[in-house]
Amino acid sequence: MSSIGTEKTRLVFWGGQAFAMMPFGLYILISGIFSVGLHYYSMKGVVIVGGGPAGLAAAIYAGRSERKTLLLEKGSYGGRINDTYEIRNYPGTIADSGQHLMEKFREHAGSYPTVELKRTTATGISKEDNLFVVSTKRRGDFKARSVILDLGTRPRELGIPGEKEFVGHGVAYCATCDAEFFKGKEIYVLGAGDQAVEEADYLTGFASKVTIIVLHEKGHLDCNEVSAEHAYRNPKIDFCWSSTVQEIKGKDHVESLVLKNVETGQVREVSAAGLFFFVGMVPQTEMVREMAACDKSGYIGK
Repeated sequence: MSSIGTEKTRLVFWGGQAFAMMPFGLYILISGIFSVGLHYYSMKGVVIVGGGPAGLAAAIYAGRSERKTLLLEKGSYGGRINDTYEIRNYPGTIADSGQHLMEKFREHAGSYPTVELKRTTATGISKEDNLFVVSTKRRGDFKARSVILDLGTRPRELGIPGEKEFVGHGVAYCATCDAEFFKGKEIYVLGAGDQAVEEADYLTGFASKVTIIVLHEKGHLDCNEVSAEHAYRNPKIDFCWSSTVQEIKGKDHVESLVLKNVETGQVREVSAAGLFFFVGMVPQTEMVREMAACDKSGYIGK
């Protein structure tokens, strides 16, 4: 959690960040939601922008503190974790789907009479006297002494020729969402981290073959060792090492990929029914970049 403002008004950033102290009263606190987090500030109301796990957890603590709280969420409560097929590392939960776990988060947050949940898109945050003004797309403006941000991320796009044109027609960023459209087909995954390798393993439950395109040399994956071993043992997973995608081709749907070997410079075209991108995430902090210090990637408080 981090905050910026005067002692009477605070803009709060809620999420796992490294501990530091910055100029102008900007404080960052590592991991976890602490019950004291919302008691530091003299305020009459809280607006939470974003209903992911952090936003819902903040709403729970605000509700316990009997703060008049409004949580704004543009999509599904829980955010991107709803796309996670199975969760096995959340304390107290041996196994659950992301969607079901987030439904429990939402029910918990909504159980407090002082907490209100609204579905709408926040379009901007500004300062007016000693209050923050949160503007929305269809619900008007909301004022509060404190604002908590849980803005989340979106999949990183690489701008490869054909990428934008074929989104929804063979180009995808979410295995849980789109795997069923590739039953019995040969597809490719771009990326070598935990998400790429784990999602490739999931995709083999639908596709006939999944090839992971890896920028590094043979045998070098960026994921954890357990996921790597699972992938190596999966007979439906293949690897295309030291390679990148130069172009995505097709008519109405993805039909082929142009691959380049970064070591030899060799370019070849391969048949493909689809390409899943798992090359990192981009923080959705555009609306507050003039109010808070962000690093070159857009993350707050770095």
